[in-house]
Amino acid sequence: MSTSVFAQRYMEDIGRGVVAVRQDMKKVFVSWRLLIDDPDDVVFNIYRITDGKTLKLNKKPVADVTFFVDETADLSKTNEWFVRAVVNKMEQAASKSFSMAASHAVGQYLTVPLKTPQGYTPNDGSVGDLDGDGEYELVIHMTGKAHDNSHKGITDEPVLHAYKLDGTLLWSVNLGRNIREGAHYMQFIVYDLDGDGKAEVACKTADGTKDGKGVVIGDANANYVNDGGYILKGPEYLTIFDGVTGGALATTRYIPPRHPDTENPTTEQLKEVWGDGYGNRMDRFLACVAYLDGERPSLIMARGYYTRTVLAAWNWRDGKLSSVWTFDSDASEENRKFRGQGNHNLSVGDVDGDGKDEIIYGACVIDDSGKGLYSTALGHGDALHFSDLDPDRPGLELFDIQERFDDAGAHFRDAKTGEILWKKPSVKAGDDGEGPGRGNSFDIDPRYKGSESWVRGANITGLFNAKGEKIAVKEPGACNFAVWWDGDLLRELLDKNIISKWDWKSSTLQPLLTAEECTANNGTKATPVLSADLFGDWREEVIWRTNDNTALHIYTTTIPTTYRFTTLMHDPVYRLGIVWQNVAYNQPPHVGYYLGEGMKKPVRPAVKMVGEK
Repeated sequence: MSTSVFAQRYMEDIGRGVVAVRQDMKKVFVSWRLLIDDPDDVVFNIYRITDGKTLKLNKKPVADVTFFVDETADLSKTNEWFVRAVVNKMEQAASKSFSMAASHAVGQYLTVPLKTPQGYTPNDGSVGDLDGDGEYELVIHMTGKAHDNSHKGITDEPVLHAYKLDGTLLWSVNLGRNIREGAHYMQFIVYDLDGDGKAEVACKTADGTKDGKGVVIGDANANYVNDGGYILKGPEYLTIFDGVTGGALATTRYIPPRHPDTENPTTEQLKEVWGDGYGNRMDRFLACVAYLDGERPSLIMARGYYTRTVLAAWNWRDGKLSSVWTFDSDASEENRKFRGQGNHNLSVGDVDGDGKDEIIYGACVIDDSGKGLYSTALGHGDALHFSDLDPDRPGLELFDIQERFDDAGAHFRDAKTGEILWKKPSVKAGDDGEGPGRGNSFDIDPRYKGSESWVRGANITGLFNAKGEKIAVKEPGACNFAVWWDGDLLRELLDKNIISKWDWKSSTLQPLLTAEECTANNGTKATPVLSADLFGDWREEVIWRTNDNTALHIYTTTIPTTYRFTTLMHDPVYRLGIVWQNVAYNQPPHVGYYLGEGMKKPVRPAVKMVGEK
């Protein structure tokens, strides 16, 4: 285990996450988690229970991987699998078992039945251990009719559902008519904010929000929706919900308000503060979690990025919600260089090596102290990637695109200093009126160490290595999501309901999996409900909604691997990346180290489990 001069951050105390899915008519692929506090030499024994009898499956402990292929199970019966870690030749406690019914069909997904409201669809999701049992539950944003900020129109009321993986509905929260439905309004955070071992849910609320116990926040009869469908008046709240019941634990005024002086601003007052008077720039919300003190998590709620930018940090501890700091780009002349730098997304991590997290707000970074760390002045963009993208350099890097036509349609920078390492100009092509809309950066070509980057739109063509050199004239046709899936160190491409492998020799995409009877979310963004390392070994799972919106299918890989890594959910950058997955135009999560061809053994971060002293 690594040591650090900084405080150790608390991480979730999750279990082994054993999962079993059928490879074919006879074989079952069983996998489980390696945890951050496991000793390096830990090995495992695998057991199966059938008809009440327990059988050890392995002849010698499994040492180099965290999966096992069971070829001897009687699949006409219900079977359960569990594992025991072996440390210093001593078996440890049994993990929770995973049960497979005799009726389970061949296929590599789990089905989570849903109680989707009439006229709604399951949209972005998040995960957290809501009940403290060591395994994840799902929180799903159920969406009805929605509108972008730039479009008029009445929307349906946003709804949050919490489910156990067996489909048990734990609670439903209806945010009410005074929260507009759309990608930029509805950011919800699922995380254990107070360290009690159970995750809370936090989001912006308003008069009429009904919590999981049926209790209404504020005035149940209030209606602030104007003729255009916008909500430009009335009180705004921030609420912490209990993860088990959905009940509201605390509600306070949202920071920042629409206007510093009044809850009912005029069009001119809004235009003066945000740049327009109808709510387009004002109601662009982002959210995340950051370990500002290096030890315990804080909630970050943000508003604005085209013009004014405001981030508010909160602590939920000992049953109290308290303000930590507020960063406002318009509060001082020094802060004004942070105006207009935000993306439709954000990222979080320790960029300066002091053990505390910064908030990567597009083309600028806000320090853990609530002060601006640096601004590149390159402006707004749609896509952002943060990791050790170039392992030959010290520290971490960022790949960001700018939604404009200029010398920096995309850029690659040092995460700590903001130094631009390379950039690519964007050129207007046809009817493209905004500039590049998407960009990716992860390792897909084993011939080059580090991440490969590419951009969709604005005549930025080709595939670039970590040094900015063009290594292929043709870039992948998909420029969306990524997933570690097939067992090597490269990342696969995830787009719509398809996982593909980039063939660097022919510059083509080779499909590995198509999720039949499933569909993607968010229109042309074509994103899954969630992609994350939810259970099993270090590879990621992908959640899609079924075409009829009655269930989720959670796909997990059945491809063998020769690598063994601790669960990605115990990497600080990755875990906080899963927290902000549902925020606006979500981007693929990254780990805080280089996971790719030519990688070194990752250094385990200095963490301790929730509940440890």
